[in-house]
Amino acid sequence: MKVAELVFIPAPGVGHLVPAVELANLMIHRDEQLSFTILVIKLPSFDAKITSYITSIAASLTTDRIRIINLPTNTEQTHNPTNFLASFIESQNPHVREAVSELVATRSGLSSWKLAGFIVGMFCTPMIDVANEFGVDSYVFFPSSAASLGFVLHMQALNDDQNVDTTEFKDSDTELLIPSFQNPVPAKVFPSVVFNKNWHSLYYGNAGRYKETKGILVNTFMELESHAISSMSFPVYPVGPLLNLKGDNDGRDDSSSSSGAHKKDEIMAWLDDQPPLSVVFLCFGSMGSLSEAQVKEIACAVDHSGLRFLWSIRQPPPKGKMGLPTDYTNPAAVLPEGFLDRTAEIGRVIGWAPQVAILSHRSIGGFVSHCGWNSIQESLWYGVPIATWPLYSEQQLNAFELIVELGLAAEIKMDYRKDVFGTADQEVIVSRDDIERGIRCVMEQDSDVRKRVKIISQKCKVALMDGGSSFSSIGRLIANIIENI
Repeated sequence: MKVAELVFIPAPGVGHLVPAVELANLMIHRDEQLSFTILVIKLPSFDAKITSYITSIAASLTTDRIRIINLPTNTEQTHNPTNFLASFIESQNPHVREAVSELVATRSGLSSWKLAGFIVGMFCTPMIDVANEFGVDSYVFFPSSAASLGFVLHMQALNDDQNVDTTEFKDSDTELLIPSFQNPVPAKVFPSVVFNKNWHSLYYGNAGRYKETKGILVNTFMELESHAISSMSFPVYPVGPLLNLKGDNDGRDDSSSSSGAHKKDEIMAWLDDQPPLSVVFLCFGSMGSLSEAQVKEIACAVDHSGLRFLWSIRQPPPKGKMGLPTDYTNPAAVLPEGFLDRTAEIGRVIGWAPQVAILSHRSIGGFVSHCGWNSIQESLWYGVPIATWPLYSEQQLNAFELIVELGLAAEIKMDYRKDVFGTADQEVIVSRDDIERGIRCVMEQDSDVRKRVKIISQKCKVALMDGGSSFSSIGRLIANIIENI
């Protein structure tokens, strides 16, 4: 029996690496011929978080058929992300070439081993050239939605083939017909990169190369995005949902430390004391943080609502600098005076959040979320409806899909945009009234949204079972890989 080795190069970031590791696990358990070498690209600003996740996941691996190798870290620091990320990823090609050459050299005496292909992250298409040098096929790993994939391909075609200046859609009332969406998509929910030419080399440049590959692996499932998946004119493999449900060692929190474990225990103990479906959980992801003015508006909204709440608040990185949010030393300093005392009986304000454990708890009735795709799928898995508050990346598009296309979420502000790098002159503040309205809506016990979320929760589990849609899709992918060795 030959061993088919796949080189997997996710895009930088925990949100890309976590589902990549989960996919590798799924695939090796489906076929004993498969083996993975995962090459990790670490951005300097986020190195510590990635390192923490890699350490925890490496310790939990029970197989030698998945190896994780850190590519050399570029020590260059930058406070201007535009253009940097595209050139940074392309600069990794020599490191990838060297790592794969070493892999091939160490296996050269094994007649039962063969390099079977590359799986490259959505922003890592320069590695297709390296795969071609080794004479193997490439696949793209797209850890977001199929609708988002269709969007970027459509916009790339407008930009590159029809010479449409997509930056002109900024602040317009334009609505576009996108094949992967059933409804016209308003410009107000387009990803910010569409409006900024400095990002086009990364966004459109990578998308333009997707069709050079043998197919695109998308972290979704047919029952959730049947229209978007069916709209594609090239091989797409729905392989999701790809979730790390065994714990929270995914780089989003510090639960692997003794102090982190203690905090988690305290949170879970508090949730145990709350009635079923009574708590709204507010959390904005690994990069999610809001200004003090916005924090105060949220506090006033949850205070006035009288609803039970569990709220993760994080301190933004210094203005104008890349980096991850951190816990506040003293959260009371950014909250309205007396807020913690007034809400002590019904609410908890926390820093980091063991998100999976919280969403799985019986007391959680709703989730105020930034609409990152991993968080969306975790919430759907556990049947928790979302109130959408997107911040950056493709999250506005995700919110639109959840609300308008699928009817699986309530809205706080679908077109909110977070100035991630602190360069805007003026911040938009979502009002306490809008926040409270969204929270009340998502916590309605007999709403149509809650009923639909419960139905899709069952379907996403079935998708991964023997005979399910994603199970079958992964089987087709494996068959295509194996037949070429």
